Amino acid sequence: MFNLVKMDVRRLFRSHSFYITLGVTAALILGLVALVTTMTDQQTLDAMASQGMEVEESDYEMKAEFNRMSQLDFAHECLGSGFLLLLTGIGVTLFIHSDFSSGFVKNLCFARPRRWEYVLSKVLATGVYSGVINLLGILLSLVCPILFGLHPVASPVGSILQYAFWLWLPAWAFGLMALALVVLTRSSTLAIVMSVISGGGVTVAVLRTVCGQLGWPALEQYLLSYVAQYLCAPGPGTSQITMILACSIGWAAVYAAGSLLAMEKRDI
Repeated sequence: MFNLVKMDVRRLFRSHSFYITLGVTAALILGLVALVTTMTDQQTLDAMASQGMEVEESDYEMKAEFNRMSQLDFAHECLGSGFLLLLTGIGVTLFIHSDFSSGFVKNLCFARPRRWEYVLSKVLATGVYSGVINLLGILLSLVCPILFGLHPVASPVGSILQYAFWLWLPAWAFGLMALALVVLTRSSTLAIVMSVISGGGVTVAVLRTVCGQLGWPALEQYLLSYVAQYLCAPGPGTSQITMILACSIGWAAVYAAGSLLAMEKRDI
């Protein structure tokens, strides 16, 4: 089992799609920080006003708010939109689908008939995948502001590590959704579509609207994209931590069980 996990991790770090996903993550964060820098620069605002463009008081308030932010608050502004979930889902989809498209999973399951070992190794590999993407995102969101001339208030290392851990849990569970869909359909299409829809917050918005119209409780708070955006903020309280753990573990268990069931019931 250990050798299978080690082989998966080695294949992951040799995968071209993995580095493309990391490159896209870095490019998005760099672009976002550059945009924030431009929109909060005093000279830029003054130049826009002098050219007749409408610059409202809210623009200057936003500038002051960004200047008061801590490093963690700034990181969450960059990462809390859910795009890390989206990229994790797409990346895991491409990684898992390559097993089926290349015939690797057929050869592996012939040599190791116990298919639960394959599922477990992919669950752990998904944890590594989501962990690397989240780590890259947090490091860039902490370093890039300094490179662009922004100086957020320094945050304690312990708080940064805690934030990274709570942000990683729902991302790992979200990646398992992609695993389950690829194993079930043997295709990457549905998993990519669901990663974009769910990671982009569309499911949260739709479910919120439906629950509001029908008078149901706020069921959207149990979705992973909601958890990542609203509950994984820096310094979560006890109730937030409980919800993060419950939703992450619950969805991870559902997706892992679905993956195992699909592997056992379907021919490879």
